Amino acid sequence: MRTTLRVLTWCVVAALSFTLAGCRKKSDSGLIVVRLQTDWYPQPEHGGFYTALTRGYYRQAGLDVQILPGGPYVTPEKQVSVGAAEFGMSSSDRIVQAVDNGQPLLAVGATMQHDPQAVMVHAASDVHSFPDLAGHSVAIMPGATWFQYIVGRYGLTTVKEKPATLSVANFLADPDYIQQIFITSEPFYVQKAGVPFRTLLISDTGYDPYRVFFTSTTYAQQHPEVVRKFVQASLRGWQDYLQDSGPAHAMIQKLNPALDPALMQYSYQALRDGHFVDGATAGTSHLGQLQADRWQAMVKQLSDLKVTHTQIDPASLYTTQFLSP
Repeated sequence: MRTTLRVLTWCVVAALSFTLAGCRKKSDSGLIVVRLQTDWYPQPEHGGFYTALTRGYYRQAGLDVQILPGGPYVTPEKQVSVGAAEFGMSSSDRIVQAVDNGQPLLAVGATMQHDPQAVMVHAASDVHSFPDLAGHSVAIMPGATWFQYIVGRYGLTTVKEKPATLSVANFLADPDYIQQIFITSEPFYVQKAGVPFRTLLISDTGYDPYRVFFTSTTYAQQHPEVVRKFVQASLRGWQDYLQDSGPAHAMIQKLNPALDPALMQYSYQALRDGHFVDGATAGTSHLGQLQADRWQAMVKQLSDLKVTHTQIDPASLYTTQFLSP
């Protein structure tokens, strides 16, 4: 997940990449080397994978898993499609777009049932729902598909779009400022500054992508048992992470020392309280699960928005075959 306020210096990233590459096991270890390309620098939103790594779940499955850090110039879809990693992290809407662009990718599980992206407004703002954005300016990340969707759905012909910055400084300074955020990140800094705010979850509009982990269709076909082992160990890690973040956070802090421990705890609590990971309803967890109707809706939404240009079979974008032991 791209979290705008969690930035490492390039020297730290380079050192991290060198360390991960250097600790890769030799072939005589008997473990199958598997690389997971994350979507951002190490952070709590990757907690399940780091839990599986620290608790030895991958090793128990016969896998030597290397978690590769992402960043603003890393595209997990491309890394997996060209064979630079066996697995990657992304969102279901990005998977649809990647396949539309000729990249044969396959989602094998969900890290989050719902995307924690939102719009943040000041507590005194007259914006209480997405239709209220009419006539306002919204700071968003360039090319945000969700924004195209809400403009069409709510007829927001008078809403103005401006590029988001990599901080909440403008929000803190301007009582009329509205910006795109992650529930798990930017509110931490606003709350710390003592500024009252409210958030509107984008998923509540009907534009509701999964956060997924994926592989290439070729890798899934050629190595189904490896994929199954990776998926099962990862889901075990995510289940444990929701109960105990300690092991994962210790590793994340070591890999990303620029990350504020208080922010990590805030992010973790937001993930749990919002049931983003397990999508729990009436006490029932949906950890890792993928549903056909959600993929069908996403394919149709992107087609209607003219974001995609080829006919895509939703069933070809994901599989549930590895979700059961």
